[in-house]
Amino acid sequence: MGVRISGRSLTILGMLLVLVILTLIFGTHTPGRREQHLDGDQNALQNGSDQPGPEADGRMGNLTITVVYDNNEFDRRLQTAWGFSCLVEGLEKTILFDTGGDGSMLLSNMRILEIQPSDIDVLVISHAHSDHAGGMSDLLRAHGNLTAYLPASFPESLKDSVTGSGAALIEVTDPLEICSGAHTTGELGVSTKEQSLVIDSTRGLVVITGCAHPGILHIVQQAKQQLQGRVHLVLGGFHLSGQGSSKIEGIARDMRREGVEKVAPCHCSGDGAREILEDMYGSDFIPAGVGTKIELAANADCNEGSD
Repeated sequence: MGVRISGRSLTILGMLLVLVILTLIFGTHTPGRREQHLDGDQNALQNGSDQPGPEADGRMGNLTITVVYDNNEFDRRLQTAWGFSCLVEGLEKTILFDTGGDGSMLLSNMRILEIQPSDIDVLVISHAHSDHAGGMSDLLRAHGNLTAYLPASFPESLKDSVTGSGAALIEVTDPLEICSGAHTTGELGVSTKEQSLVIDSTRGLVVITGCAHPGILHIVQQAKQQLQGRVHLVLGGFHLSGQGSSKIEGIARDMRREGVEKVAPCHCSGDGAREILEDMYGSDFIPAGVGTKIELAANADCNEGSD
């Protein structure tokens, strides 16, 4: 007995066959976690909130600060020497703050950390001391296509070396915005003019100092007044080496009163000051040395590196 199939049944079967073929070719699509974060706000997703995320006010959601030059050891693959430099990533521009005292060592540490000189958009030099500006010429020879922010009090010879490399030079006197979320305090101090870098992160202000010649408290107060925000972290040289314990303890207490939540002293801070600050800040003290990486995300800090 033969089987009769109507024309309508053939049409339905044909449509089902097409659907099966399309499914086999393209598969079903369910957005993954990464796509969900890209389509929406990561901070809102994690917290189940409809509040605008960090990008809504110009601040970035993920910020990474890497110490690439310091006299304190952290990552044993890297060389240490007197001086300071750190790289700030996660803003609309990648910023190198200071260059240490030796350009070949700076570039060597950067290579080990897989940081390319060409990644740098902006160079900020805190002050005209060789342990902060000594690596500048080697860096500019490796990569001159950047904008350099130098204190206006810098020697003309150093300014000429910047422009001679092809880099753009911005002479800094007063506070100004470097890019969205990044500011310089402008020149502070009397005998030694120095600028510091202030990042407006999702957790609060991050103040990065070279040597803090104008005084670490004065720099913190300037950052708070300038950006009208609370200070989440202070990183860099605190210029407390050789100071007495009572003075350091007083400064540490004043930093607490100023609302500084976390500290990461290195370079010229001194071992004694680092110990006192660690005792006072406890888990809010971040050991800082060459290779320290500090990541500020929407909900947490983490300190990474090889020890």
